[in-house]
Amino acid sequence: MLRVGFVGWRGMVGSVLMQRMMQENDFADIEPQFFTTSQVGGTAPNVGKDSPALKDAKDIVALKAMDVIVSCQGGDYTTDIFPQLRNAGWSGHWIDAASTLRMENDAVIILDPVNMHVIQDALAKGGTNWIGGNCTVSLMLMALNGLFKADLVEWATSMTYQAASGAGAQNMRELIKQMGVINQSVSALLADPASAILDIDKTVADTIRAETFPAPHFGVPLAGS
Repeated sequence: MLRVGFVGWRGMVGSVLMQRMMQENDFADIEPQFFTTSQVGGTAPNVGKDSPALKDAKDIVALKAMDVIVSCQGGDYTTDIFPQLRNAGWSGHWIDAASTLRMENDAVIILDPVNMHVIQDALAKGGTNWIGGNCTVSLMLMALNGLFKADLVEWATSMTYQAASGAGAQNMRELIKQMGVINQSVSALLADPASAILDIDKTVADTIRAETFPAPHFGVPLAGS
């Protein structure tokens, strides 16, 4: 069985991946090893089979022992660890949700409903770097795939704002916390039908601008903006 290392499995993308793999019983066909940046030696998640204790996600020797590494840890992790692994002689398969390596010449964007033939061709030629595409573009391509295959689309473009979820689980928690702080600041006014909307607006604005407003991850108030 392939030894597969998972990094960033607690985050937004990683959590969805874990759930989907369990639904598909994918863990039955691999030897999973879970890595962590904060809880080395801790208990691995329950995926339906025994897994070793959590290992350090920055331990190059431990990572090198994997046949495949699946990273959902983000671009900073990829920028730091990926070149170290390759320079240390690791020739395994790197599967990454981050955008860091998308434009590299030896990277293959993986969107199998659309480009399975490209993936299979790259695999046959010894490809080892498999990178997830932009989520908005991927969804658009899957929706239009039939039209592209029929050569009915001359060109397409898409524009989007980055979703808050793209920043990761900690940022999503912070956004929800910000919403809660705003709501709590005006809960009494909201419960009073006689309260003035301008008073509510001012209280919300003062709350958002306060130095105590929780924003260590985003760095700015996002809720209410």
